[in-house]
Amino acid sequence: MPAMRWNWKGLAAAAAMTVAAHAATAAVPLPALGANLAEVSVSGLSAGGFAAVQLHVAYSATFKRGAGVVAGGPFYCAEGSVLNATGRCMTHSSSIPVSSLVSTTNSWAASGAIDPVSNLSGSKVYMFSGTSDNTVTQAVMNDLKTYYQSFVPAANIVYKNNIGAGHAMVTDDYGSACSTTAAPYINNCGFDLAGEILTQLYGPLNPRNNGTLGGTFTEFNQSEFVSGHGMAATGWVYVPQACTTTSCRVHLVLHGCKQNYSDVSDQYVRKTGYNRWADTNNIILIYPQTSTAATNSCWDWWGYDSANYAKKSGPQMMAFKAMIDRVTGSSGGSGLPAPTGVGTSGATSSSMVVGWAGVSGASGYNVYRGGSKVNAAPVTATNYTDTGLAASTTYSWTVAALNAGNAEGAMSAAATGTTLAGGGGTGGTCYTASNYAHTLAGRAYALWGITYAYGSNQAMGLWNIYVTTTLKQTGPNYYVIGSC
Repeated sequence: MPAMRWNWKGLAAAAAMTVAAHAATAAVPLPALGANLAEVSVSGLSAGGFAAVQLHVAYSATFKRGAGVVAGGPFYCAEGSVLNATGRCMTHSSSIPVSSLVSTTNSWAASGAIDPVSNLSGSKVYMFSGTSDNTVTQAVMNDLKTYYQSFVPAANIVYKNNIGAGHAMVTDDYGSACSTTAAPYINNCGFDLAGEILTQLYGPLNPRNNGTLGGTFTEFNQSEFVSGHGMAATGWVYVPQACTTTSCRVHLVLHGCKQNYSDVSDQYVRKTGYNRWADTNNIILIYPQTSTAATNSCWDWWGYDSANYAKKSGPQMMAFKAMIDRVTGSSGGSGLPAPTGVGTSGATSSSMVVGWAGVSGASGYNVYRGGSKVNAAPVTATNYTDTGLAASTTYSWTVAALNAGNAEGAMSAAATGTTLAGGGGTGGTCYTASNYAHTLAGRAYALWGITYAYGSNQAMGLWNIYVTTTLKQTGPNYYVIGSC
């Protein structure tokens, strides 16, 4: 962002050497992978956060799953003015006209400049703002929440704003001290932000891969999607091994200012935590890159490149959309609706029956547990018995309908179920603490003053130090109210 006055002189020589070596690498075309167009989402930090909001709102028919926004602000916040961008949209030096921005959104949607706002009602949003972020203050993110509430149900919005992070992407094991605002703008706060974003957008996930990743990183040619306009000649894509044969989800990741490859090498691409979740949950990750010609290496969220920067016709916006179109390809998504009525029954200590209502035109179904397909062949019935489960453990299942060519339609809402205890044991680990302490420990989150358990989303009561709750951990990042 233009007002971020970072001192990069000490890195100039190293950056120049990195760019020179990097330029020798030959980029390849972004592959067409037949990914599922119904399972597309976006997230970003700082300028990438503002750009993520732009994409989510302008291309809401494409980014159906929603957006993760770290230190961003409302759609069209700057209204084409760098003074607005550096003032009200970052420091909140003056108020942001949220109601006016909502009116502009509705007007542009009516004219076709952006997609219909009705698409937003089915999507989800995850917002993060550090209490030590003085670059994009929490007041700006508060206004973003107000903006989104005009289009997205409150139940679909999570706002995490109680960690002492500086202006940075937050991880649980890599980067600078949590309160830092300095290169590479990746901070270790003991909080897995990438995992929380992807879980909010896609539902409960399989545990992340903390070892060697099984997929491939590819440097792809961005020039075929856009030439100039503040974008680099190449970007990066991470493709899990399963996605070469399975129709996978797609998540677009947008770095912040001064975080492109020329600035910080591949740290944002490899160290922010997204890849290890993508690897075990069939999520293709696209990492577009700005060029050094872009102002402060930022994405265009105030009009430095185009007056249409926030519309579907914006050059960078069209490039992002073209990347999604390439990865989804002509075979991505069947157009079939999401199955409804998904539920669980018949629990044993090692199995669960998952059932759903039939979808007209479907030739079969795929069943996913925590994001991974569990059926070897298409399921022709409207129920499936999932086996090999652990006792006393809560799982989540989703279902997608298949057309005659086995292309998937939209993914259903998740249904959860808990297996019975094995051998008389209760299983799990219990934690008894105040609701406030649970949120600090990452076992729960607060929304509108009420505390909710991560995973099960069970309401725990008021978010304060006086209400005490016992949470039982029944799986990775999954907690229920109970006892051991």
